Amino acid sequence: MENDSMLHIAICDDEKDFVTYLTELVNRYAADTGEEIKVSVFYDGMELTAHYDTTIDLIFLDIQMKMVNGLRTAERIRQMDEKVGIIFLTTLTQCALEGYKYQAANYIIKPMKYARMKAEIEQWRRRSRKLDSPAIVVANDSGKYKIFLNTLQYVETFNRNLLLHTEQENIICYRSMKELEQEL
Repeated sequence: MENDSMLHIAICDDEKDFVTYLTELVNRYAADTGEEIKVSVFYDGMELTAHYDTTIDLIFLDIQMKMVNGLRTAERIRQMDEKVGIIFLTTLTQCALEGYKYQAANYIIKPMKYARMKAEIEQWRRRSRKLDSPAIVVANDSGKYKIFLNTLQYVETFNRNLLLHTEQENIICYRSMKELEQEL
């Protein structure tokens, strides 16, 4: 059983030294607050989205990465998980504006100081507590989706599968209505 109070933070950045530095800051924050924090590290956006982990609570996401940039990565993540916190990391201020399209929690200009990171995590936690609503995770051929019950409008059967209608999109789910009913 996953520990609900554990915070799962992902760091996605192609600069290994920065990733090491940020991981140290997060671990220091965990030590200071006595919180249990799991850190997952990804060195490019593809790696983060290919096997997206719906237990992630907050992502520090670099905008400038060689393979797939952070904005494209954020767009893909938002299709799979609309509530995960995203904090963009950037060295350029002009990129900051575009990210608001992906409901980014904020931007941090690198290099980042410990106090700034701590403030960002705390600010994000205060905001996300308000959004805390029960969710179910469904899987299909294109991946795993976290669906918040407050955005789920209705469910219908569709070619022996289920079609879940949410405020944002319709997601197919290979489960029976009975299985889903039990979970709900």
